[in-house]
Amino acid sequence: MANRSCHLAGVASARCALYTAYLVQERNRHGRASTPKSSRGEREGRAKQRAYCIAATPEEPNLQELHELLETAGVAVVGELTQRRETPHPNTYLGSGKLQEVAQLAKAADANVIVCDDELTPRQERNLEAELGIPVVDRTAVILDIFAGHAHSADGKLQVELAQLEYNLARMRGLWTHLERLGGGIGTRGPGESQIETDRRLARDRISALRRRLAELGAGRQTMRAERERAKLPMFALAGYTNAGKSTLMATLTGADVEIRDRLFHTLDPTTREMELAGRTVLATDTVGFIRKLPHQLVKAFGATLEETRRADLIVHVVDASVSEEEMSEMLSTVEMTLDDIEAGDQPRLLVCNKIDQADEERIGQLRSLHPGAVLISALKEIGIDELRERIEAVFLDEMQAVDLLMPFSAGAELAELHKLAAKIEREDTADGVRVQAMLSADAAARYERFAVANSGGEA
Repeated sequence: MANRSCHLAGVASARCALYTAYLVQERNRHGRASTPKSSRGEREGRAKQRAYCIAATPEEPNLQELHELLETAGVAVVGELTQRRETPHPNTYLGSGKLQEVAQLAKAADANVIVCDDELTPRQERNLEAELGIPVVDRTAVILDIFAGHAHSADGKLQVELAQLEYNLARMRGLWTHLERLGGGIGTRGPGESQIETDRRLARDRISALRRRLAELGAGRQTMRAERERAKLPMFALAGYTNAGKSTLMATLTGADVEIRDRLFHTLDPTTREMELAGRTVLATDTVGFIRKLPHQLVKAFGATLEETRRADLIVHVVDASVSEEEMSEMLSTVEMTLDDIEAGDQPRLLVCNKIDQADEERIGQLRSLHPGAVLISALKEIGIDELRERIEAVFLDEMQAVDLLMPFSAGAELAELHKLAAKIEREDTADGVRVQAMLSADAAARYERFAVANSGGEA
């Protein structure tokens, strides 16, 4: 069993490890991997992975985001080629003429990997590699590789491994064709089972085990979530396009000690911290960033993590306002579609335009005109943070109701908890107890109804 686990681990990671030696290896006629002569003894300081990017799209292609993804993965971009066509070629993604052009340009640029801006079918991937003679990976593989490098918690690592296995399962035949030999013995279904079928069965078993383990971890999260819900603390979630500055905003709002890096998908594991708003404790959660063409494997695998976004009382949608309006609109649309996919589309929303310190006066005026309900801030320079706090507080206050309570001195625990739950508290010590006027959520108000003045024999 130990040998099978080791073998399966290799199956899970082989295709997604962009910056390992795998992508610059060749398979000889026996199916064994060997390092090509051109990659041996790389010059010092030269990138080991040199990617040539390709894309086929009916619209004007823009590979800037793919370049940023590759930079995050530690891969150098040495060139690109795009083709305007209604749909990608079902067999080779690009047309035959463009394939010859890519082969020549990639060789001239000394590229050792071709990276496609879309998710390729296993057939397209195999045919491209056969035509071009060098490894081919798609956008999904790049993103999965980044996630694998950035996941730190046990939960995050399991979610990434699950997504990798589901992605790789359909591609095993292309990767391990040399293993398609008949096998038998303990652990196989019979002497007629090929090695590739054994690999697939092991992968499916591992997928089932990962889902069970994630369900167990989900039960633990549910216990912590139930404790927060019992306390009835309001919560908002920071959501938005990757690298929009959510983690920086989280640190500015809560003082949380979170690592901040200027790179895509730096935050994978959700972070929840307490903060004070008008004397009231609220929870802030930083979530994984979204991106266009986010692989469905990741949306599915990170469903438990994204549940924090679905359960938030308010979604603070953070967008990078330093980019052009066209690019910003595309980011906004991508995030909104992703929120719909995770069933969070109906949650109350507050748009926050971040990084205005990098925008000129003309752009700021444009933002105020086109997005009148947005809050313009710079999380890094702490510009507009007070206004943002007030706007978040106003949203929560809209969902609260005024209460007038008379709490006996013996209810000290309830009074202490009230100070965490309530906003705009005014209190007065009287001979009969503590008179409190405050704003509470409907659920919290129901819990304190027995202390209402009308029910305490006081003034109505």
